[in-house]
Amino acid sequence: MNRHWSRVGVRVTSVGLLVLGVIGGVYLGQDHAVQQRSAEAQLVVQADAEEMQLIKERHAEHAAARAWQRQAEDDAAAKAATEAKEAAGKARSLEKEAIAKREQEKKAAEQKKAAESGGGGTVPYSGDIPTSCDEYSGNRAIGCALMLEAGFKIDQFPCLDKLFKKESGWNHHAKNSGSGAYGIPQALPGSKMASIAADWEDNPATQIKWGLGYIEGRYNSPCGAWSHSQNTGWY
Repeated sequence: MNRHWSRVGVRVTSVGLLVLGVIGGVYLGQDHAVQQRSAEAQLVVQADAEEMQLIKERHAEHAAARAWQRQAEDDAAAKAATEAKEAAGKARSLEKEAIAKREQEKKAAEQKKAAESGGGGTVPYSGDIPTSCDEYSGNRAIGCALMLEAGFKIDQFPCLDKLFKKESGWNHHAKNSGSGAYGIPQALPGSKMASIAADWEDNPATQIKWGLGYIEGRYNSPCGAWSHSQNTGWY
């Protein structure tokens, strides 16, 4: 009887241990599965983080490329605008030079025509020509003498010479057919010079005296008048 129970006890104990082992194995299997799933989840999270970082880097690269392209386009546009402005300035300068040249050629042609056709008799100069004016001749010598007589220094004559040369070529019969300006100083109208003498049409001295008075009253000196003429094209 005792042996029987002893064998039964052994079997019960063995069965109990087997059951416990099975249960433990189940738990161990479940824990391993949980750990495996947790590791897989961490890998997924890590992969997602790396992918997001890669996307951010690509977006940053694209943004930098777009910014560089916009800057390059702005620089190109600014350069094109500068070049266009410079080209326009050069074109205006060339146009002004061409207009000035045409006007000069026109005036020279008119002066030549007036000189060839004559404007009546010429009243001779009866005054003295100082030695400081000996290097000049004709109407220029008269102009030099009258300028000194008017109280200007001899160093002013180069300015007066260039001014009247530009206006009329020192031709006392020069007439601008467009404006009606007349004589050596190109008085407009020429009849203004009658305030000096009635022979204003044919007397170089009368014209020069009027011109010197006009210059002194408006520009103080021949060089002042010449400077204004250079800046504006007229005096």
